[in-house]
Amino acid sequence: MSSSPKSNNSDKIKASPAGKDTLIKALIVLWLAFAGVVLVFTLIMFGVSRGLFGELPSPEVLENPKSFLATEIISADGVVLGNFYRENRTNVPFDSLSPYLVNALVATEDRRYYSHSGIDMPGLGRVLMKSVLMRRESSGGGSTISQQLAKNLFHSRPRNLLARIPQKLKEWVIAVRLEKRYTKEEILTMYLNTVEFVNNAHGIKSASRVYFSTTPSQLQPEQAAVLVGMVKNPSLYNPVRFPDRALGRRNVVLDQMAKYGYMEAGVCDSLKQLDLELHYQRVDHNIGPGPYFREQLRQFVRKWARENPKPDGTSYDIYQDGLKIFTTIDSRMQMHAEAATMKHMASLQAEFFNHWKNPNLKPWSWNMESQRYKPNWPELKMRTTERYRVLKKEGVPEDSIKIIFNTPVEMTVFDWKTEGYSKDTVMTPLDSLIYSYMILQPGFVAIDPFTGEVLAWVGGIDHRYFQLDHVTTRRQVGSTFKPFVYAAAITELGYSPCMKLPNVDFPNPNFNNWAPRNSDKYKDGEMIALWDALAHSVNKITAKLMLDLGDPMNVVNLVRRLGIESEVPPYPSIALGTSELTLLEMAGSYTAFVNRGNFSKPYYVTEIRDKHDNVIARFGPESREVLNAEQANVMVSLLQRVVNSGTGIRLRYRYKIEGDLIGKTGTTQENTDGWFIGATPEIVAGAWVGGDDPLFSFRSTALGQGASMALPIFAEFLKAVYADKELTYDPNAKFPDYELRRTIVIDCERYEQLNRDDYRDRNPYDDLF
Repeated sequence: MSSSPKSNNSDKIKASPAGKDTLIKALIVLWLAFAGVVLVFTLIMFGVSRGLFGELPSPEVLENPKSFLATEIISADGVVLGNFYRENRTNVPFDSLSPYLVNALVATEDRRYYSHSGIDMPGLGRVLMKSVLMRRESSGGGSTISQQLAKNLFHSRPRNLLARIPQKLKEWVIAVRLEKRYTKEEILTMYLNTVEFVNNAHGIKSASRVYFSTTPSQLQPEQAAVLVGMVKNPSLYNPVRFPDRALGRRNVVLDQMAKYGYMEAGVCDSLKQLDLELHYQRVDHNIGPGPYFREQLRQFVRKWARENPKPDGTSYDIYQDGLKIFTTIDSRMQMHAEAATMKHMASLQAEFFNHWKNPNLKPWSWNMESQRYKPNWPELKMRTTERYRVLKKEGVPEDSIKIIFNTPVEMTVFDWKTEGYSKDTVMTPLDSLIYSYMILQPGFVAIDPFTGEVLAWVGGIDHRYFQLDHVTTRRQVGSTFKPFVYAAAITELGYSPCMKLPNVDFPNPNFNNWAPRNSDKYKDGEMIALWDALAHSVNKITAKLMLDLGDPMNVVNLVRRLGIESEVPPYPSIALGTSELTLLEMAGSYTAFVNRGNFSKPYYVTEIRDKHDNVIARFGPESREVLNAEQANVMVSLLQRVVNSGTGIRLRYRYKIEGDLIGKTGTTQENTDGWFIGATPEIVAGAWVGGDDPLFSFRSTALGQGASMALPIFAEFLKAVYADKELTYDPNAKFPDYELRRTIVIDCERYEQLNRDDYRDRNPYDDLF
C-alpha cells in the first residue's frame, strides 16, 4: 500500500522529460515556421525590390518624383490670378504649411509617423488582428504617410484584390526608400502636395484656395481638420456636396488631435461647435480675376514654349511643368477695372433693352434707308452657328432645322439681374441667339505709360458666355484716331493748336474730292482753332489737315511708329477713324503723348520660372521716340482741352475728377462703336463698348456716342484707383511742362498777337478759291 504513491510520483517524474521534448519540438516547429515565413517574406520583398513583381521607380525618379504641376499666373503684387493645368496642383514647401495641418494629419493618419522608417509594424499587427482575423471594418488601415505617398506618386488604383497584394508590397519598398532619401518634413510635404481633394483641387495649396479662399500657411485648426478629414475619402467627405458628413469627419480629426496631445480638450470641444464656414471658389478657367487676360496669356506662353525648348530639347508643357508666369497685372487695379466695367455695363444694358423694347423695332431692320438694313439677319446668323452646321451635316432638311431653331428648350443664359449672372430659362435657340447679340460688350485696358506694363485687362463681361476678347478685337476707332492726324500736322507742318481754319468743306482733289460732313453744326462755317476743332471732333478740320499733309502715308507712317500694327490703308478717310484697330493698340499709342514723345510698347509678362524657381525667361520695357518732347507737350495741351471743354467734359462735371487729364472720345457711323482713350500723368487707359455684331447699336448719338458708352468705365476705374489707399497713384499729379525753347506757340492770346494780320478781315472761304 505504501509503495503506490511512490510509483505514481515516479511515473510523473518519468513523464516530464517526454513533455518537455514535445514542447521543445513544438517551439522548434513554430520558430522554424516563423523563420520560414520571415525567409519567404524576405525573399518576396527582395524580389519586389529587384522588380520581379513589376518595375519600381529608379533612384533618380525617387529623387525627382513626377507629378502634374499647374502653371501659376502671378500678378505684379504677388497674387495668384489663376492656373493652367491638367491637375490643378501647385507644390508648397514645409514652412508654408500650417502647424495645425501637420498635426491633424499625423494624429489622424499616422500617429507613430516620427518613430517608424516607412512601415508601422504595430499598425500592421492591428490591421492583421482586427481587420483580417476579427473582420472589423472600422479598425482602420495600416498604411503610413510614406506608403500613401508612394501610392499617390507611383501607382494607379488596382482592379482587384489579387493585384492589390503585390502593389502593397511595392509600396512598402518605395516607402522605405523614400524614408532613406527624404526627411520626415519633406515626405509629409510631398504627400500633402499629391493628395486629390476633388472639385479640381489637387494638392493642399489648391484645396486651401478652393474650399477656404486662403493659403496652407493660414489654415485654422478647424479648416485643417476638414481637409485632413477628406484624405480618407475625398468624394465621400466632400464638404460642398456632403457638408454633414464632412462636419462629422472634421470632428473626428479634432478628437484625434486632442487624443494625442496636439490640442487641449476644451479647445477641441469649442471648435467642434463651429459650422464648416466654407469659402468655396469653384475652379474654372472662365471665372476668377482676369479670365480674358489669362486666355491671352495662355496663347502667349504656349507660343513662347514652342519657340524656347528645354535644355534637353523637349518643349515646356504649360499644363504640367509647374511654371510660374509673373505678369504686370496689378490684382487691385484688375479688380477695380472689372468692377467699373460691370457697374457701367449693367446700367447701359438696361438702357439698351429699354431703347429696343418696342416689338416693332429690330436692330437689323428698323431703318430701311440704312446700309445696314438686313431684314433676314436672324436666318443668316442662324446659318453661321455650330448647331446649324451639325444638323446640316447630319442631313436634316432645312425646314426641319428651322423648326428645331424655333422650338423652346431649357437652357442657361447670361442675365444681368440674376445672382451670378446665370439664368435658367426656356427659350427657342433662335431667340437665344438674338438675345446673346443684344448683350452689349466692353473692352478695357490700363497701361503704365512709362514702361508699357499692362496693369488691368477686361475683355468682356462674362467669359463663360462670351469668349471674344475686345481688348484684342479689331473695331473701327472713330475720332480716337484724330489725334494722330493732329500730331502729324504738328510734326510735319509745325502747326500750332491755336491756328484757325474755316469750318467748311475741303474737297480732296487727289481722292475724288472726298469731303466729309460734320456730325453736328458746331461753329459751322466759322473760323475755328485746331484745339477747338479736336475738342469737339470737327470732321471738316481733320479733313483739311489731311489735305495739308498731302500724302496720307505721312499719317500712316506716324501711327506705325506709335505701335499700330493693324492695317491702316493710305486714304484720307482714315482721319475719321475708319480703320479697324485693337483697343490695346490704341491705348498703347497714347503712351507717347504722356511719356514725352516716347512710345512704350505694351507688355504683360515680366519673367517665367520653372518648377525649381529658376528664371528661364525675362521680358522688359521696349520704347522708341516718336515725337520730341515739345511736340508731345503740344499734344497733351490739345487733349486736355477735350476733357476740359470738349466731348470728354463729363469727366469733370458728372464724375468730379479734378486732376490733370487728357482724353479723346470716339463714335463710329450709326453709333456702332463707342470709344474713350484717356490718361493721367501716371496711367493710360482705353475703353470700348459695342455690340458683337455692328447691327446692334443705339439709334441716337446721344446714347451711342463714346462719351456715353465708353467714357464712364474710364471714370469709374480712375475714381476707384484714386480711392484705393493701397495704391500710390496721385490724383493731383501734373503733366510736366516743356521748359526748353519753344518752336510751337500754345498760348493762343500770344499766337493771335503774333499772327494778327492773318485773322484781320479774313474771309473764311478764301482757302477754297
